Amino acid sequence: MPKDAHEMSENELRSRIITLAFGGDERLFIAFYRKLQQGLPAGTGIVLRGSVVTNARHEDGAPFDSQGKGTSDLDVTLVGKKVMELWNSDAYYIPGLHTKPLGDKDPNCAPALNPLRESVQQLVGRPVNFQATSSLVLYSRDMVFREPYYVVVHPEEDA
Repeated sequence: MPKDAHEMSENELRSRIITLAFGGDERLFIAFYRKLQQGLPAGTGIVLRGSVVTNARHEDGAPFDSQGKGTSDLDVTLVGKKVMELWNSDAYYIPGLHTKPLGDKDPNCAPALNPLRESVQQLVGRPVNFQATSSLVLYSRDMVFREPYYVVVHPEEDA
């Protein structure tokens, strides 16, 4: 049974993420988040959520990449007001606080970010989805719904 993400240290979570999503290649992980930092508004927080953190798919509990290498997606949550402004006004679950996902299924909900998403998707060789949220919503999802996350880059106060 995989260790519960809530019981893991930050180093253990980081190691799990690098092993699962980046084939154990820390340089690829660093290239991934640096490319994101360069393409996002200054101060944007970068957070990984979902099966890459838990090693269990939400729908059925299957392990990450259980259907083959590169089959599981990366759920990247972007934290900050500036990045949320890049979503279309009708692409929010909670206006001003939590967006719908930007991915292959809906590449037009944040068209200015889609080239960056496609670029990191090509870099890592797997589907990548972006979603923007506030720190409050991110924290609430963890505490209320027990949805753990890993902070890759902390958001700045004025992001």
